Amino acid sequence: MNEVVGSHDLLLVTLDTLRYDVAAELLAAGRLPNLAKVLPPGGWERRHSPGSFTYAAHQAILAGFLPTPASPDGPHPRLFAARFAGSESTEARTWVFDAPDLPTGLARAGYRTVCIGGVGFFNKQGPLGSVLPGLFQESHWAPELGVPSPTSFESQVAVAERVAAGQPPGRPLFLFLNVSALHQPNWFHLPGATRADGDSRETHAAALEYVDAHVGRLFAAMSARRPCFAIVCSDHGTAYGEDGYTGHRIGHEVVWTVPYAHFTLPVTPQEPR
Repeated sequence: MNEVVGSHDLLLVTLDTLRYDVAAELLAAGRLPNLAKVLPPGGWERRHSPGSFTYAAHQAILAGFLPTPASPDGPHPRLFAARFAGSESTEARTWVFDAPDLPTGLARAGYRTVCIGGVGFFNKQGPLGSVLPGLFQESHWAPELGVPSPTSFESQVAVAERVAAGQPPGRPLFLFLNVSALHQPNWFHLPGATRADGDSRETHAAALEYVDAHVGRLFAAMSARRPCFAIVCSDHGTAYGEDGYTGHRIGHEVVWTVPYAHFTLPVTPQEPR
């Protein structure tokens, strides 16, 4: 990461509440064609979340504690780390910052840091919903980007396109986007479903397909000026009745196990519209 930071734009996308099993099944079934174009050959990596719900997971992720590889052969080296004596997951390739969080560290390194919020912890409608967006130099949220909107991800991508288009040529960009579409309620993403049907593993999957249909625009916007190092992962999963559990903020396997990938988007100038 010491060679990446400064030379690349950075994109961090958290697919809020996305379960690993659903993400892996849809990729294997060919139902995520746009993500399949950019994911590494092995597809999604199985990892463990640093938290069981959005606020806790993002406090960790935005301090450099990305989801941890779900294998016992650790410690696993991290991409980013705050300078901290005794850290066993910091190595020579880790980009180390002298700040309490990653956005502040990147801002001090010359990056423009931008947050595009999704779920309620990013809505800036109260003190709690302002903590995470407050880590960034700029933050964006509106009701059409939030959980109840059937077109939330399209709206978020439109904001990202405007941010990227307005980026000064000589300054790198760190864009963080919290995708709200997968979070309950998500029944409206499944054709034919009704509010009375409620949310299910199937509607969760349909929401991921909806995100995949529009994610290519986000990747195109972020790679139009310079190469972009992208991290796409879930912050935590969610339960749909497994062992009697529903939702998250619980210690269940489907909550702790998340999909993760990082990859480089080569610079691809966009055609004038």
